[in-house]
Amino acid sequence: MFMFAAATLVSSADADLGPIEPLKTVASGLRFTEGPASDAAGNLYFTDIPANRIMVLRPDGKLEVFLEDSKAANGLLYRFGKLYACQGGAPAVSTVDLLTKAVTPLVQAYDGKPLNAPNDLTVDAHGGVYFTDPLFGEGPLSQGLMGVYYTSAKGETNRLVGNLPWPNGIALSRDEKTLYVLPTGDPYLRAYDVLKPGVLGPERRLYEFENPNKSDFPGGDGMTIDEQGNLYLTAVNLKQVVVVSPEGKRLAALDVPVSPTNCVFGGKDLRTLYVTGADSLFATRLKVRGWRPK
Repeated sequence: MFMFAAATLVSSADADLGPIEPLKTVASGLRFTEGPASDAAGNLYFTDIPANRIMVLRPDGKLEVFLEDSKAANGLLYRFGKLYACQGGAPAVSTVDLLTKAVTPLVQAYDGKPLNAPNDLTVDAHGGVYFTDPLFGEGPLSQGLMGVYYTSAKGETNRLVGNLPWPNGIALSRDEKTLYVLPTGDPYLRAYDVLKPGVLGPERRLYEFENPNKSDFPGGDGMTIDEQGNLYLTAVNLKQVVVVSPEGKRLAALDVPVSPTNCVFGGKDLRTLYVTGADSLFATRLKVRGWRPK
């Protein structure tokens, strides 16, 4: 098993974040991993996009294929006993029943036109879904732009943001009063006050990534949140998971041997940080717990 010494993570205030063990490879030999999501039982779901599969890592370490023909599923999220999935190849935002594996589309179009390729999502306490809809690769934009959307539990969809370059990762703060959006096409993490479900305040630029190589895609990819409200941002060009406070202060960084695509806290105690990237799934144990809404 490949082992990689992780960087020390230290909070700016009163607690060590971790890690308490080296970063290790827990799955490899895949094609391109993304979209990790964990449930309360300790299962870790993630996508292998080119293989058109959703995988699951069981608490005992066994890796299984959870869903074939995933329609190029990318970002996943577990809430309300269901697995939510962005299916870039459908295109759709859907739910997957964990027992029957039945897939139910929630939204496939906006304003009478198909979505581009839904990428990542987060779900609020009302059952509404915030999701990003960029397009990576060739082809026309079905929507004419790359946006951020909200689909209510009643199935009403609205475009909330329509001017971001490749909007990618998305997350809600613990109190669901702030929506974070992480574009790939520029170096700025965005934050928006949630005035009410599906209604946002003005954009704030919360954090700027370094771009030492002058990349055309200097931003991030996916993100997750810990119990203190800190954001863990995957920085593709830096090969790091960068930890940022809710105020936008850089706290630390975790080195990854490949360009990381996404991350999530998992395990029954929510102290394992899983990181996807390239053909592998990585993990390390932290002192801080993650945050997973019920």
